[in-house]
Amino acid sequence: MPHADNRFAAVRALIFDLDGTLIDSKLDLALSINATLENMGRSSLPHEKIFGMVGSGASVLVQRALGLKDVTDAEVETGLAYFLSYYRSHMLDNTVAYPGVREGLALLENYPMAVLTNKPVNFSRAILDGLGLSRYFRFVYGGNSFEKKKPHPMGIETLLRELGSQPQEAMIIGDSEIDIQTARNSGIWACGVTYGLGTESLKKVPPDLMLDSLTELPAYIDGQAD
Repeated sequence: MPHADNRFAAVRALIFDLDGTLIDSKLDLALSINATLENMGRSSLPHEKIFGMVGSGASVLVQRALGLKDVTDAEVETGLAYFLSYYRSHMLDNTVAYPGVREGLALLENYPMAVLTNKPVNFSRAILDGLGLSRYFRFVYGGNSFEKKKPHPMGIETLLRELGSQPQEAMIIGDSEIDIQTARNSGIWACGVTYGLGTESLKKVPPDLMLDSLTELPAYIDGQAD
C-alpha cells in the first residue's frame, strides 16, 4: 500500500475493538448461545450462523438467536440472563488472542491504547485479564459503559478526551462495519482486520487501512509501510 501521502503519520492514539479483532471468542459465544437456546426449549443453531450475529452486544445477540420476528421482550430478558450467567463461567474455555495480537501490541506499547467494545465491560476486562493483555490498555469500555453503543461516537469522544488526542490523531482498529461506522461518526481513522468475524461487512464500508495482522500496523503509523 502506498504511503507517499503519509496519511497516518499523526496517529498517536489507538482504540481497539475486542471480539474478532483482539480475541477469537466465537466458539465460546456460540456454545453459550446454544446452551441458552436449549435451556429455553429452542433448537440449537449452526455455529457459523451465530458467528454472523456477533458485534452489537449481548442483548442483540440473544435477540437475533431467538428470532427477531417472533420473540417477546420477556423472552429476550430471560435468555439474556441465562446467556450472561453461562458465558461468565465459560468465556475463557476456548477464547484466545488472534495470531499476531500479542506481538503487535508489544510493538505498539508506546502508543496510548484503549479498548472500545459492545461486549459488557466486566466480561471484556475479565477476558483481557485472563489472557494477560490488560497491561497494554489505559482504558477498557464496553457496551454498557455509555448510554449509546458503537457506532454512536459517544465512546470515542470520551476516549479522545481521556487520551488527550484530536480526531485526526486517533485510529480505531476493528473487524466489522460497526467499527468503521464508529470511526466515520467520530471523525477518526478506521483500520480493518481481515481475520475477524465481520470481514464480509468491511466490503460494504471500506476502512482507510486493511491489515492481515496487527504486527503490520506500526509501519503504517510510523510512515514506513510499503
